[in-house]
Amino acid sequence: MTQIRTAGVIGAGAWGTALAQVCARSGLKTTLQAREPEVVESIGTRGVNEAFLPGVRLDPAIEITAELSGLAHCDIVLAVPPAQHVRSTLTAFAPYARPGLPVVLCSKGIERGSLKLMTEVLAETLPEARAAVLSGPSFAGEVARGLPTAVTLACEDQTLAGELAQALANSLFRPYLADDLIGAEAGGALKNVLAIACGISEGRGLGRSAHAALITRGFSEMTRFAVALGGKAETVAGLCGLGDLVLTCSSPQSRNMSVGLALGQGQSLEQALSGKRSVAEGVESAPAVRDLARRLGVETPICEGVAAILSGEAGVDTVIEGLLNRPLKSEREA
Repeated sequence: MTQIRTAGVIGAGAWGTALAQVCARSGLKTTLQAREPEVVESIGTRGVNEAFLPGVRLDPAIEITAELSGLAHCDIVLAVPPAQHVRSTLTAFAPYARPGLPVVLCSKGIERGSLKLMTEVLAETLPEARAAVLSGPSFAGEVARGLPTAVTLACEDQTLAGELAQALANSLFRPYLADDLIGAEAGGALKNVLAIACGISEGRGLGRSAHAALITRGFSEMTRFAVALGGKAETVAGLCGLGDLVLTCSSPQSRNMSVGLALGQGQSLEQALSGKRSVAEGVESAPAVRDLARRLGVETPICEGVAAILSGEAGVDTVIEGLLNRPLKSEREA
């Protein structure tokens, strides 16, 4: 029987709000922290996150707070700020985090500049925390509305992993356990970049064959990248890698794919991001993925191409032409 009774969620974007729903449905006393005053007011008075998850009625048991100190009592904390803000957010939360607190990292990306994974950022900001990673195919709106979802929950301490899974699981949300945090993180980081590529292909009208090829070759990049970091290929072949990749690359409901779709249709990056309040993590992660892959000596031509398009170094058609004219080689090669 798990001793986890209370959960705190840092970050009330769409995904953080959906995870607060999961916690509440699983019977945990749940506190959701939001930094935006309008989100606190919207959830507190109307029970809806109108800014990030409109139209979804939230469990009335969810408590909303603007203060990170409001999570000091929680048995577990789910950290869900945008990846590029994880360091500053956890640094601000540090005074309220007790030693040994389980922190479930739910943000997907690689920190620009340092090129560090979120677990590395956690180790530097909350060194006494016990880390876990939650990742997998999960659209926030579907999870929040209670549609069936399965994810990977990675934690080196398998006893803790079992306790976390038992605490978070319900009939609509099923965590599968893994012990490979690096593999889980690598899958989540690269799938957002690859989703932009698939959106560009869709926007250019390149067809379903090209779309399938991008997913397949993108999965090869993801696997090479994860293994070079020290992760396991079998982890990436699961929900947190292949599963998340298929979902994110298959629907404009994905924020990252929708950005790519706009780019493929000829919009600038500024136009593609205009009016979008939710973060498309792949836009921020693409240059970090490219730089880290180069440091590791791993070929990631699709991710390289996306980073070049986003930075303005190359146009969409130039990148497509370059990918199609790479030297012929075995499918097992990069």
